[in-house]
Amino acid sequence: MTQQGRSGCPINLTLEQLGDRWSLIVIRDVMFGNRRTYGELLEQSEEGIASNILADRLKRLTASGLLARRQDPNHRQKGIYSLTEASIQLVPLLSHMGAWGRRHTRPSEELSVRAELLEQGGPPLWDAFMEELRHLHLNAPRPARSVFQELQATYEKAMARKARRARAQER
Repeated sequence: MTQQGRSGCPINLTLEQLGDRWSLIVIRDVMFGNRRTYGELLEQSEEGIASNILADRLKRLTASGLLARRQDPNHRQKGIYSLTEASIQLVPLLSHMGAWGRRHTRPSEELSVRAELLEQGGPPLWDAFMEELRHLHLNAPRPARSVFQELQATYEKAMARKARRARAQER
């Protein structure tokens, strides 16, 4: 079965799914930030996504099978978003994008440390992270290693360094 799009080129079809400004950012925030609700995604967005755009992207990503939504058992009107296998398989792509961005742009240190760790770890780390994401989002067995915790600890250390530098500059 072929997908409909401007052309059947796999790069074109991928861009039609993910090529807007916000879709990969939303997936990134669910994947690396474990932000699972609309409120978390909106309030913790580094890029300041607008509420209407976030709502639209969540609908699109759910409709395209990149996110799954289930009702929050504690609140009827809220949803909890999870990655699907298709979005989990974006880990290598996002890792390559982060590595490219580190080399060819001027990223902040604290927001690039996870990309650096993923680049250094390469495919073995990506596979371990995808295994953990399957546990967190698809109820697969818990892996022995928590790449998510490693990435989070690296990010938190970078944020602490940033805070220390800011305090030192204030003196």
